[in-house]
Amino acid sequence: MNIKNRIKLAKKGHKLLKQKRDALILEFFKILEKAKDLRGELNGLMASAYISMSKAQAHHSTFELENVSLSVKKSTGVNVETRNIMGVNIPIIEGTEVSKPLTERGYSILGTSAKIDEVAESFEKALDMVVKLAETENALKRLIREIEKTKRRVNALEYVMLPRLDRQKKMIMLRLDEMERDSFVMLKTIKRKLSKKGQEEREGE
Repeated sequence: MNIKNRIKLAKKGHKLLKQKRDALILEFFKILEKAKDLRGELNGLMASAYISMSKAQAHHSTFELENVSLSVKKSTGVNVETRNIMGVNIPIIEGTEVSKPLTERGYSILGTSAKIDEVAESFEKALDMVVKLAETENALKRLIREIEKTKRRVNALEYVMLPRLDRQKKMIMLRLDEMERDSFVMLKTIKRKLSKKGQEEREGE
């Protein structure tokens, strides 16, 4: 009975783990498609940002551009929250103050041209996309780890534990059948002896 209960539990666990693995794989490919799109967008934004930089360099000296870059205010950082997908904590990352109004970037508006504003805006967009891409790629890494872990558990149940329990069950059933046959033979022998003894007692009377 114990072996039967363990087999039942192992089969139930195997089914649940397979469902979890399939759900994780489905989520992985959904995020993968999103990551591909984001990486393509990032490449386009970076190309656009460097074109803007080249145009700015044609209007300003390297010294002026370096001074502007040193006076730009840094983003305050990122906010990180999590969402749970089948037991896996996936980060939700959001950049804080990545895109700034013109007057809050830190450099002098009067001492610069619109070309520098375009550069700043282009790189802000690219940085915002970097944060989004970091979120998706981090999620992919976590999902891959969990998928591999779940696959190992599924395989361990399917190819190791369940076959071993089935073998144990068969051995127990064979032993029980053998004991039943031995008991049957023993009972037949006892019955025959009792019958013979009873007959001898009747003949003796």
